[in-house]
Amino acid sequence: MLGTHSDIAFAVIKLSSANPSKEHFEWAKYICRYLAGTKDYTMVFDGKTNEGLIAHSDSNWATDVNNCHSVTGYFFKLARSSVSWLSRAQKTVALLSTEAEYMAISDCCRQAMWMTNLFREIGFHVSPIMICGDNQGSIFIGSNPVQEKQTKHIDIRYHYICECIEDNKVSVVFIPGNDNPADMFTKNLDHLKFVKF
Repeated sequence: MLGTHSDIAFAVIKLSSANPSKEHFEWAKYICRYLAGTKDYTMVFDGKTNEGLIAHSDSNWATDVNNCHSVTGYFFKLARSSVSWLSRAQKTVALLSTEAEYMAISDCCRQAMWMTNLFREIGFHVSPIMICGDNQGSIFIGSNPVQEKQTKHIDIRYHYICECIEDNKVSVVFIPGNDNPADMFTKNLDHLKFVKF
């Protein structure tokens, strides 16, 4: 999951955070069967494209009373292939779905800055990284850092994205939720959506 199989990231995270039972063991065996059936799948870098580093970010707002932490998911594509991804529970509880999405794009932004620095160190220039998100409210908060009563409680570290947008290090753009491939890092998807992404 960490190095070559981004497609099982959400499933592995869900299984690792659960209190193990026989049902979890059955799901783990299902993942192993999936891996056996896809062992010939490879990541392919398209050398013909001029598409730079692009990120997709999403969050699944927690509505479960037993687990109040939302899930952050993001991934980066370079030459149309995944090069970095993450799926994990957010560190703090989000009170609104927009807040959960904002926390996700902020986490994605920090990874984008790390990747920019890495590329710079090895001699490659990286233009501002485009982060695609499917929540217009979170994009607005990042682009317009004005304190409002609905957002004043958000932890200060998540506002780092405002500075990155202002300094033109990243740009955050809207994509419809049905077209956001980061969805597969935040929730179980039906077969058609999973194959599409």
